[in-house]
Amino acid sequence: MEFPETIRLTLEAQVQRYGTPACAQAARQLSLRYRSEGGGGKRLAVTGAEVAAYAVTRMPATFGAVYSALRWSLACVRCRPASLLDAGAGTGAASLAAAALLPLQKAVLLEREEEMIRLGRSLLESASLPCAEWRRGDIRDGLPLRAGLVVSSYMLNELSETELPQALKNLWDAAGEMLLLVEPGTPAGFSILRRAREQLTGQGAFVAAPCPHARSCPLPEGDWCHFTCRVARSRLHKQFKGGEAPFEDEKFSYLALVREPAQPVSARILRHPYKETGKITLQLCTNEGICPAAIRKRDGAAFKSARKAGCGDAFDFPALWENRPESAGQET
Repeated sequence: MEFPETIRLTLEAQVQRYGTPACAQAARQLSLRYRSEGGGGKRLAVTGAEVAAYAVTRMPATFGAVYSALRWSLACVRCRPASLLDAGAGTGAASLAAAALLPLQKAVLLEREEEMIRLGRSLLESASLPCAEWRRGDIRDGLPLRAGLVVSSYMLNELSETELPQALKNLWDAAGEMLLLVEPGTPAGFSILRRAREQLTGQGAFVAAPCPHARSCPLPEGDWCHFTCRVARSRLHKQFKGGEAPFEDEKFSYLALVREPAQPVSARILRHPYKETGKITLQLCTNEGICPAAIRKRDGAAFKSARKAGCGDAFDFPALWENRPESAGQET
């Protein structure tokens, strides 16, 4: 799913308002600030130029990550929420992604920064999302209402260690059907989601995705679960972040929790498939743990499926094993 063209054009107009050089400088300063000052709940993007720079450099990646995570999650549940609460909405990327996948009748976007709200409102109006309602607030003060779907994207990593448990409780209490958490695909981002999984399953949540099971995570110490979406880069995006590549790969981690039992996948592809002539090796998370599976050309339909599959996709692991005379996990 491509980032909406109407949003990109509106962003370019906003950058012209502040001046491209000022926004480019703001983008560089923001990048340094997020690396050095993130994690304590500090205000990082405040001025109009900073928020415009943030939107140009981060909105496409956030949109892509939330769209991918929500698409995978919806494949594992029966519910189709019609209302959304976007907690820590920024400029509205997660709401745009949810609206592309769900028949939303109402979307409430909670954000603490006035400039984020101002820009986000104009962006969502240009995207013709009439159900969007912006509210100023901070998740640490509680959430103003319940919604079928609650989304928190790239927000929990900005909280302190002591603030995280209550924030997670607030998010889960507000979720009528599903809670979707998306964080950076880093050891730190995954650690937050691992804590959320432990805390909220203890409060009755069911894991929908990406995990095929509700047991403890089988990944060894030092490893982490993350996925990738490819994001097209606009002219301004390349100018603000440097480089000439027409795309970038956004690494993210996610967790979807639901009120009713889900139908998790039998296996999830954890890493990019390793493709050789006549052979594709998949790193799978399964009910039995982490399993490398070598799929060969002679495996017919399984090989064709593996050729089309990517990191994050479900894979029909039981069928693969039933139809093979030898364990795929033994071929590496």
